[in-house]
Amino acid sequence: MKKLLVFICFIVVAQAGFAQFDRYFTDKTMRIDYFHGGNDSSDEYFFDELLSEPFWGGSKTNLIDTLKYGDYMFEVVDPKENTVIYSRGYSTLFREWQTTSEARKVKKTFSETVVFPFPKKDVRVDFYSRDKKGELQKKFEYLVDVSSYFIKTERRLENPSFDVQISGDPANKVDIIILPDGYTNDELGLFIKDCSDFASHLFSFEPYAQNKDKFNIRGVLATSDQSGSDIPADNIWKKTILNTSFYTFDSERYCMSSDNKSIRDLAANAPYDQIYILVHNPKYGGGAIYNHYSVSVNSNQMAAKIFIHELGHGFAGLGDEYYNSDVAYSNFYSKDVEPWEPNLTTLVDFDKKWKNMIGEDIPVPTPANEKFNGKIGVFEGGGYAARDVYRPSIDCLMNTFNGDKFCKVCNNSIQQMIDFYTR
Repeated sequence: MKKLLVFICFIVVAQAGFAQFDRYFTDKTMRIDYFHGGNDSSDEYFFDELLSEPFWGGSKTNLIDTLKYGDYMFEVVDPKENTVIYSRGYSTLFREWQTTSEARKVKKTFSETVVFPFPKKDVRVDFYSRDKKGELQKKFEYLVDVSSYFIKTERRLENPSFDVQISGDPANKVDIIILPDGYTNDELGLFIKDCSDFASHLFSFEPYAQNKDKFNIRGVLATSDQSGSDIPADNIWKKTILNTSFYTFDSERYCMSSDNKSIRDLAANAPYDQIYILVHNPKYGGGAIYNHYSVSVNSNQMAAKIFIHELGHGFAGLGDEYYNSDVAYSNFYSKDVEPWEPNLTTLVDFDKKWKNMIGEDIPVPTPANEKFNGKIGVFEGGGYAARDVYRPSIDCLMNTFNGDKFCKVCNNSIQQMIDFYTR
């Protein structure tokens, strides 16, 4: 009887969610491109353009972001009712750049994008940024006239997509779109194989393996003029469709792209929740930004674990659990602010993190010795800092690649995100 009542409640909630979607939205995507600029201590938003895209890959029930991860948040508001009808948290490359030494010397702009289901009526989009205390503050708003003839419908990078693994309706699946960079026309067969390998790698790790039926994975066939990617320190420059480059922010292994428009134009060829870029290069590297995009190389010997680690960032909002003097960031986490990432803490507001998962015999902070290996605790060193930022386990796939598992905190966080997209 209890299971029946839970099932009935689930159906009622789902129907209410779909009714909300049908009231406000149509089954395609509205995209806002804008420029985000400033320096290490300031930022401004500048509107660029509105686009209409043919697919909506997101949930039709979980329209409001309840997790509130990310350095930024946007809300779609019905201005007549003053009601938030859609929201999502996200992070950006600009935010990371703000913590580099370059940002203390010059001002710079980055192209950024937010997407949401196409509204039936005019809406206001509010943009929020976290302040130094970690609180979201409204910084910008844009009024969308859905009848405007300036909303672009052209397909700038229209390319065929193909199925890698399809489990069902995009509305209740996690939809990953894989984009190629540095694959020439003669190498498209390799890209198709690499996409299949990506899926095999993904579902060989938990909790993805037990949730395989909750994922759709598609690839887009698009060629680059040259094979590979940029490696500036070696004076290697390649003409590729998405312009990925190693040495992003002068960190050798950090391989990213600032060509946001090309990435979004190419992703628009299929419904998606997450964008994953595969770079045709054997060099160790990759990167990811929460709800922005993820990147990894295709043929390094550690490629499988790079895939998984970077998806932990881009999809689940997990932070890096290591500290390294080679990382280009300075003071990435304020020691008096609790990080929004679910697997990092400064102990400022630890009650909201994994405190309830720690055994009574585990000291806080927890010594990183053999006695506590494999246990959940509070281990100093994470978020690129040697001190005052803590991680939940001695090791995890968000720390090193010595093992093959996520710790329980990261595992639970990934599962929570899968459930958010699919329930």
